[in-house]
Amino acid sequence: MTNLKIGDKALPFNLSGVDGKNHSLAEYSGKNAVAVIFSCNHCPYVRAWEDRMVQVQADYDMKGVQLIAINANDASKYPDDSFEKMKERAKEKHFNFPYLHDESQQVARAYGAERTPEVFLFDKAGTLRYHGVIDDNYDEPKAVKVKFLREALDATLNGKVPANTETEPVGCTIKWK
Repeated sequence: MTNLKIGDKALPFNLSGVDGKNHSLAEYSGKNAVAVIFSCNHCPYVRAWEDRMVQVQADYDMKGVQLIAINANDASKYPDDSFEKMKERAKEKHFNFPYLHDESQQVARAYGAERTPEVFLFDKAGTLRYHGVIDDNYDEPKAVKVKFLREALDATLNGKVPANTETEPVGCTIKWK
């Protein structure tokens, strides 16, 4: 069960990125919308959605939108989710958004994230406007009927309430320590 509810404020964080820098939520305060997506390297659901995440960032960048991917998985049990492997994955998939390591798992716990990928979309004021899945078909990009994240972004950027404010996150469970 997520801790953050629609209408709640984003919770601050400061995490190490694969680019060698620390990133805080505050550095994106000038953005029109920020999508925090709990992610990882090994989950087949994440892997299926990664190219769409890159495309969303590319399509919405000029509209002042920032995606931020956060990996909170326990790398001691899942070595593919180690910080070094995160760097490799980000380079291989040409991530155009920060990919951050929540080694302590405090951010994922604070947000109440349970799955990878799991989206938390915040508006310019840092208010949660959408929580859930990226779209309705992780497996077949061409078969997608509802692009939940894109629809929520469009509504949020236009000052409207998304048609769907919550969808059930689909994916692997976060691997807790």
